[in-house]
Order: sequence, then C-alpha cells, then structure tokens
Amino acid sequence: MNGSTVFDSFLFRDTFGTPEMRAVFSDQAYVETIVRVEVALARAQARAGVIPREAADAIAERCAPARLDRDRLRRETDTVGYPILPTVRQLAEQCGDVGGFLHWGATTQDIMDTALILQCAEGLTLVTGALDRLRARLRALAEEHIDTVTAGRTHLQHALPITFGHRVAVWLSALDRHAERLSAVRERDLMVQFGGAAGTLASLGPGKEGLRVRAGLAAELGLRDPEITWHSARDGLAEIVGLLAAIGASAGKIGSDVAMSCSTEFGELAEPFVPGRGASSTMPQKRNPISSEIMVATAKLLRDKSSAMLDAMIHDFERATGPWHVEWAVIPEAFLLLSSSLYQAEQVMAGLRVDTERMRANLGLTGGLVVAEAVMMALAPVLGRQRAHELVYEACSRIRDTGGDLATELRKFPDIAATLGNDRIDELCDPATYLGSAQAMVRSVTRVPADGRPG
Repeated sequence: MNGSTVFDSFLFRDTFGTPEMRAVFSDQAYVETIVRVEVALARAQARAGVIPREAADAIAERCAPARLDRDRLRRETDTVGYPILPTVRQLAEQCGDVGGFLHWGATTQDIMDTALILQCAEGLTLVTGALDRLRARLRALAEEHIDTVTAGRTHLQHALPITFGHRVAVWLSALDRHAERLSAVRERDLMVQFGGAAGTLASLGPGKEGLRVRAGLAAELGLRDPEITWHSARDGLAEIVGLLAAIGASAGKIGSDVAMSCSTEFGELAEPFVPGRGASSTMPQKRNPISSEIMVATAKLLRDKSSAMLDAMIHDFERATGPWHVEWAVIPEAFLLLSSSLYQAEQVMAGLRVDTERMRANLGLTGGLVVAEAVMMALAPVLGRQRAHELVYEACSRIRDTGGDLATELRKFPDIAATLGNDRIDELCDPATYLGSAQAMVRSVTRVPADGRPG
C-alpha cells in the first residue's frame, strides 16, 4: 500500500490513527452505511404508506454493498462529484422492478449527512471507550500517589509543594468533564438528515407525511429526529469536531507534562520501557518519550481540524457551494487523530514509571525556597503580611546569592526566630507539611472518601 499522507501511510498510519477508527471511516464502511440508510429510508416510507411495503421488503433483501462495482462507483463518483447517485443507480439495478422506489424524495445530502452521522456515532463510541480506559488508569495513578510530594511548578519554576496525585487528578478532572460533554454531544448532535431538495420535504406532499418519514427514519437508525432540516446549519458537526479537538488538547497537556518530566534534568517520570522504543539512530543512550510527543502533535493537528469546521459552518442559503466538502476531509481525520492520542495516552499510563525519590530530591534543589510561602503565612498573623513578606523575601534573596538552605537562613533573622522558634521553622520547611487541600481534592476527583474506603 502506497500512502501519500500519514493517515494512509503504511509507515505512519498507526501513529496517527488506530485500526478500529480507520475501519469506521473506511470507504467500505461508508458505502455500506449509505446502503444501510437507503434501506432504512425505504422501510420508514413503507411504514408511513409512502411506498409499497413489498417494495421496501424487496429493497432490503436485494441491496447488497458487496455486489457493487467499485471501479464503476469510483469513476462515476469522480464524474458526478458525489457518491450517492452512482450508488443508487447500481442499487436500483440490483432491485430490479422495485428499484424505482429507492431514494424516494431524498436528496444526495440527506443520505451523505445521515451516513456521516452514523459513522460519527460509531466513532464517538470508540472515543468514549478509549477515554473511559484512560480515565481509569489516571484514577488509579492519582490514588496511588495521593501522598507523593513533588514540586508544583508555575512558569517552569518551583512554586509550592503539591502531590503527584494532585497533578494527575487535575489531568483526570478535565477528562471527566469531557466524558460528560461526549454524552451531551451524542444526545444533541447525532441527528438524522432528511429534507429533500431544499429542506422542505415538498416531494412528499403538503401534509406531514414527510415528517412522519423523517421520524421513522430516525427511529430506524437510532438517531435524533431534529426539529428542522440542517443541510446548511452545521453546528452539530462543528461541535463534535470541536470536542474531539478539546479532548485532544487535554491529552496534549498530559503529554507535555510527561515529556518534560522525562527530561534528564527532571528525571521524575519515564514512559513504559519497550526495547527500541524512542531509540536514536546515533545516540545509544536515548529513550525519547515518543507517545507523549505524539499526544502533543495530534493536539496541534486537531486544533486546525476544529478551525476548519468553524470555517465550514458558513454555508450559503439552503445548499453550500464548497464548505460542505471541507467536512469530508476534516471529520475522519479528526477522529483518527484523537483515537491515536487516546491510545498513546493509555499506553503511557498503563506503565508510567514514577521516580518518587527523584521527586523528593528535586524539591530540595532550591534549598527549601519551595515552602517560602508557608513561612510567610505563619509569620503574617504576628508581624503582618507585608512585613512577613519582606523578611522572607530577603532570606530567599540571600539563598539565591550565596546558597544555603531556608531553615538555616531564617534563624539568622531575630524577628523570625523569635516568632516561630526552631521547631516550628523546621516543621514549616518540610514540604510535606504544606499541601493545603491537595489530598482532599484528589479524593474528590477520584471519589474516594477521607477514610480511604471506596464510596
């Protein structure tokens, strides 16, 4: 197979997608879904009395995607510009004398949109499953390291002590919210499309027959029956891709944190060891955080997919001249990219190596400055916040200039020593004593009560 993009490349396709997601958006799956929609439409119309029941039964029995001439379908699609007319033409030939009842009152976009929505539904099921597995991994990791003290970093500098479980729980909290969004998107945006040539279903008469057919088609396919045709209102698809991009960005944030923590200077994390994974062609010692890098890369690519979908929302009147085609390229690629990101994230979290000793050692790199706020807040009730800040700031400046450690330096300040005393200074300079509500927040996210027993 000679691929020209990372999505069909035999080298890169499993880096930028998964086999399961590729199967959902493959040509074969798409054609089969088109046939499924045409058959479902015939059944819905038969129930509504629009076409004979015998015709619908024959259509269901005789329409066979496997018997379609693919070369002919490709040639005619290239000529027509859309695959529906060429597909319906071959299906009608398969159906014989009842073939004239195929595609009754429908327009090309009705079938293509509905088929795409069915693919999105299947794709979202895969995304939900992958997200749930990743969340389970993160939940276990957060619980395991709820008390593992590490340096909290802001602007890439030590800020305050946190726990590694807290950092993981922050990652998890975003994905938990995304899981809620996925559920809402499935309910809101997986809509059937059936409006006819200009969205009015005029071909099915002036009454409500068309609406009954649309409702029946939605029921047949397990999709939502919308209030009105959405040929040129593409907010649903834009929201789906936007959510995929947001999930990818959250996974990319995890990948960025992990990759940086794998750096030699940090040395706090390492991706699971697989012989040859992340190897360099020239530096034998290298073990690059490949999965994390892919998570970051796919997040960047997904951003552009979301941007393209926002642009493609601007359709003219009742049928667009161009924006619709953007979706054909963007939507499958967005699903593929996120499937890759979630797969890579799950693999990382399944065997992430956490060096707790290195985390503790890194806390001491600044000689205790990571708990400077703790000292300041302990002094503030007696000395006032501003005076406390000035004293601790001066102590920190001396340590930066001459080295040493915070506890020793604090004892040189008479006001500090008199206010706190040696034991209290030592206590305040232990990062494990200044974690605030970190553990409580982790328990809130992982739903583990304070007594530690599963809720």
